[in-house]
Amino acid sequence: MTARSELTASLLSALRDVPGLRPATPSTTAAAANLPWDLDVMAVDISEDVVEIRVVALSVPIPPLTETAGAVLRAVLAGTAWENASLRLVVTDVDAAALTP
Repeated sequence: MTARSELTASLLSALRDVPGLRPATPSTTAAAANLPWDLDVMAVDISEDVVEIRVVALSVPIPPLTETAGAVLRAVLAGTAWENASLRLVVTDVDAAALTP
């Protein structure tokens, strides 16, 4: 496993512990669940200077969610080659249930 693959797995694991957000994946259908790989890795892009994670908000307000996630994910980056990289969280969608009273 490469350093980027290990970092991706660590970032996704940490993100799963943040309530109110989930990785933005191309498909959430039952058929996608049967694929032999983790589709969530498609929500993470790691370059030399930027770590970008696309997420879906499951609740609102969004700023506290992204602040919490940012702190959790920044801790994962500590001590890695990407420790000083920019961390970018991109909210690609808001789950309809988050907007239902």
